[in-house]
Amino acid sequence: MRLDKFVCKSTELNRKEAVQSIYSGEVFVNGEVVTNEATQVHENNSVLLNGVELKARDFRYIMMNKPAGTVCSNIDEVYPSLFNYLEVDKISELHIAGRLDADTTGLVLITDDGRWSFNITQPTNDCRKVYRVQLSQAISKDCSQELIAQFKKGLPLQGEASLTRPAELEIIAPKEMRLTITEGKFHQVKRMFAAVGNRVVGLHREQIGKVCLDVDAGQWRYLSKNEVESFNNN
Repeated sequence: MRLDKFVCKSTELNRKEAVQSIYSGEVFVNGEVVTNEATQVHENNSVLLNGVELKARDFRYIMMNKPAGTVCSNIDEVYPSLFNYLEVDKISELHIAGRLDADTTGLVLITDDGRWSFNITQPTNDCRKVYRVQLSQAISKDCSQELIAQFKKGLPLQGEASLTRPAELEIIAPKEMRLTITEGKFHQVKRMFAAVGNRVVGLHREQIGKVCLDVDAGQWRYLSKNEVESFNNN
């Protein structure tokens, strides 16, 4: 963790105040003064501010059911930020592990632990994301197996040099699918169905890794210890 972030997580200082303390020589790491705010510190390091040893607050891990018409951003944009639904301190320290479009609903994971969120978003970690998809055009029985095979093989997306990673497609109804992917490309699900001549009209994320959405739209809860640790085993 960066030293300025560590100081913020250990005190009531904001980032500007933390950086000023570092520049002023008030922060010692393992007995030596450090004036570079980007210095990496770890759990076993001794960090002192004006002679007082600092201990970072515990990381937070949150599940939210994102409503439609909200953005995965820390600030309001064209649409309001989903962080408006959170009632926690120091919201500015939080970020989202895997964003959703404004019109997409469902499971988002929110944290202040960058290493943990990396395990979720890095494609090579094979973290599964499961979506319920509503389509504009019905899939006929004659085409269903061919479509499943196409998604399993990987699809060419416009502007991408390589095929998508293998995906699992389950046909629930002629216009309703369940899709499991291990990537997070820009608008990926919508682009995958566009690549096979269809259009997504509704998209809802049900699951990330082993964590399944179990709260209503606009609601949130902290993850259990087992849920948090499940992403470290990917």
